[in-house]
Amino acid sequence: MILKYVRISLNIMRSTKPPLARAPLDYAKLEGETVAFSAYDGIRLHGMFVPAATDVPRRGLIIFSHEYCSDMHSCARYCRPLCAAGYDVFTFDFRGHGQSDCDAGYAPRQWVTNRELHDIRGAIACVDAWLASRKLPREIGLFGISRGACAAILAAAENDRVAALIADGAFSTDRTIEYLMKRWAYIFATVKFVYENHTPRFWRLLRWTMMQFAQRTFDCAFPSVYKTIQHMRPRPMFFIHGEKDSYLPVEQSRLLYAIAAQPKWMWVAPRARHNQAVVLHPERYAALTRDFFDRYLARRRTTSEPEAAQARAARPPAPLASASSSA
Repeated sequence: MILKYVRISLNIMRSTKPPLARAPLDYAKLEGETVAFSAYDGIRLHGMFVPAATDVPRRGLIIFSHEYCSDMHSCARYCRPLCAAGYDVFTFDFRGHGQSDCDAGYAPRQWVTNRELHDIRGAIACVDAWLASRKLPREIGLFGISRGACAAILAAAENDRVAALIADGAFSTDRTIEYLMKRWAYIFATVKFVYENHTPRFWRLLRWTMMQFAQRTFDCAFPSVYKTIQHMRPRPMFFIHGEKDSYLPVEQSRLLYAIAAQPKWMWVAPRARHNQAVVLHPERYAALTRDFFDRYLARRRTTSEPEAAQARAARPPAPLASASSSA
């Protein structure tokens, strides 16, 4: 029984691709200084420093971490208002994406692995050297989308220079795989009573077994974002998720939000599907993300209190609401 669950779940991990928010070129690209740098394990990656607007005071630097099947230029969809507000942005291509190399035998998928963590570690090191060479403050913000949000959370947990983090469409691979196994349980078990009455202990065992098989099958590690958040030093975090996301239901972000330490915000974007909050609500998205970084990276008093109030009102319903308070 368990091996049947595992075999079909591995096929789900191998073949399922998430939808992209829009067509790849539905925005005007931002221009900047292109650089090459090394991931933590030596793979050659490419990135770009996008400068802040020159007519406003500089507020800090944000590393943008793109979604699976995208590239560094997608930062334009999310970060243009941040550049206009005074933030420098560093954006980069994960391995196997855009101009970056990829190690032989590794196939990037929508699930964050130790390889993507190596990539964002390299990006942070590149940015740290850039800031140090210019004698600028070395605190940074992270802004990740979907798989990129997962990598950003993992990196923030091990780097105290990350002052604040926005995670749009985040999830934990282990918990998401368990959700998918439950969702498609009727495929695995021919007797309805059996799959409708598995105990929580069974699902935990199955999840653990599944992840062990996945790591051997794909020759990589799948860090748990859920466990990482449980043990990380408190950091301001802002979770964003589409209300109508059918690929990664909003409950996946709510799981992470519930265990994150204060200060934390969560905005469930009305009617939005996977990674579509910025598409359906561009003005509100820009205001909320800018205000968050203003407060926790630039250490500025936010000027958009109505928007902050809307963010506080967007908390998830009970029982998670009892574990949260306004940032």
